[in-house]
Amino acid sequence: MSTDERLMRWICWAFVAFFLCAYLMPLAALFSKSLMTADGLFAGTANFATYLATPALGSSITNSLVLALAVSTISTVLAFAYAYALTRSCMPMKPLFRTLALFPLFAPTMMPAIALQYLLGNQGFAKWLLGGYSVYGAIGITIGHVVLIFPVALLILTTALRTADARLYEAAWSMRTSRFRIFWNVTLPGVRYGLLSAFTAGFTISITDFSVPKIIGGEFNVLATDIYKQVVGQQNFEMGAVAGVFLLIPAVLAFWADRYITRRQASTLGARTVPLQPKASLYGDGAALLYCSVIGGLSVLMVGTCVYASLVGFWPYDLSFSLAHYDFSSSSGQGWEVYVNSLVLALATAIIGTAIVFLGAYLVEKGQYNTAVRQIIHFSATLPMAIPGLVLGLSYIFFFSSPQNPLNFIYGTMAILVLSSVIHYYPVCHIIALTALKQIDPEFESVSASLRAPFYKTFFRVTVPISLPAILEISSYLFMHAMTTTSAVIFIYTTDTMLSSIAILNMEEFGYTQSAAALSVLIFLSSLSIRFVFDRLSRRLMLRTQRWRLA
Repeated sequence: MSTDERLMRWICWAFVAFFLCAYLMPLAALFSKSLMTADGLFAGTANFATYLATPALGSSITNSLVLALAVSTISTVLAFAYAYALTRSCMPMKPLFRTLALFPLFAPTMMPAIALQYLLGNQGFAKWLLGGYSVYGAIGITIGHVVLIFPVALLILTTALRTADARLYEAAWSMRTSRFRIFWNVTLPGVRYGLLSAFTAGFTISITDFSVPKIIGGEFNVLATDIYKQVVGQQNFEMGAVAGVFLLIPAVLAFWADRYITRRQASTLGARTVPLQPKASLYGDGAALLYCSVIGGLSVLMVGTCVYASLVGFWPYDLSFSLAHYDFSSSSGQGWEVYVNSLVLALATAIIGTAIVFLGAYLVEKGQYNTAVRQIIHFSATLPMAIPGLVLGLSYIFFFSSPQNPLNFIYGTMAILVLSSVIHYYPVCHIIALTALKQIDPEFESVSASLRAPFYKTFFRVTVPISLPAILEISSYLFMHAMTTTSAVIFIYTTDTMLSSIAILNMEEFGYTQSAAALSVLIFLSSLSIRFVFDRLSRRLMLRTQRWRLA
């Protein structure tokens, strides 16, 4: 066996061990905990029976499922109309409206809930819109989740609508088919898999989100908040593990459904597909502009409300300008340290995570070692997409807190937060890296092998430089999500590793809502700025190394 083969083998098995310790064994610890009593005795399914028999806990399953189905449907419909306006109309300012619609991606997940309190809460300036109903409950969670899911569904549906084949529309136009029949018989069938993918993505986000129900859910129980109450409020880790298993089941089903839909979607694309160019229409473009203005305006309103609330003295009694809420020492107890911790976590996640993700994707796509092992790595890299952040964090408690675990030394440190963040967002980054590597001609590796050059030289001198735009995209993605993450770290932070996202929840819980709004705005601006810098840098690299892509 050559040195290259030996080194490749060791790296491949190191990745298998990494995934085993990073989430497979912690999940096993979670399942084990759900079958145990508080005394450590085997209880079988008794904990599950107790959970279902408790009215308040059992109803949370129904609430979560019904809410997720409703929110996914609403988000998919709204996002489809917006994506249709962006791709099938000639309305002006499309880049601006696309950016406005993606604002929630840069904000912490708590921001929509905080904004809703100032808009529709008991002292909100637009509470009359609810006609006497309270925003604290199913209504608030629904609106907050729609805000969170909308940009994700928009990205999926925009991609689906852009893959339309113009030849189908030309045939319909030549037969003088009505616009409604073209939409019903050509457009909808062509994006059906995109619609299903957007729906399943929305379902997963809604049923696993913790932040919005925690802030504005009131007495409306859902699975995500049940886990938090059982673990943090009652220290009932066994019931928390049971709730985690119940939360994991629909997430896994949605994951497999999305994998099936994605494969079917890929099979509908042909090499002869002709891109569709929209035709100008006075009324159609006007309607598209009006709709996008309303939705984009609501996105700006959400951010603007939090900005305004963070800059006034005391809502709603003292509306004079003040920066007092940006002094976090009185509201969080740790001042700006929580923001610094978030930056450290984001930077470490971006640097370490990008290196691990890209090397793992390289092994899968370009590696020459055992095919079965590389397939195991690929499967292990995509499976965390089915694991809710709360479940991942809870499993880390049971696995890493054990004194018998040789990895116990990372428990309670920044390292475990980095590991959790990397694993939580690994699948999307893995797909980005694979997409970039598939575009590199395999002849590079063949020529290197014929010249007997070590694979790592080809990796650093050819593969990495060509893939720099994708590497920057991965780094940007990891940085932004590590800045805003909550569910994956809510159970494993300490007072020394307190993060901005956790501080926002604590501030809101203790009544410092305006300070929570201020910290949310700070995270939003940081993420937006980093994204802008990465986009500029990526484009500059593309102009230097791959100008033909921008032609």
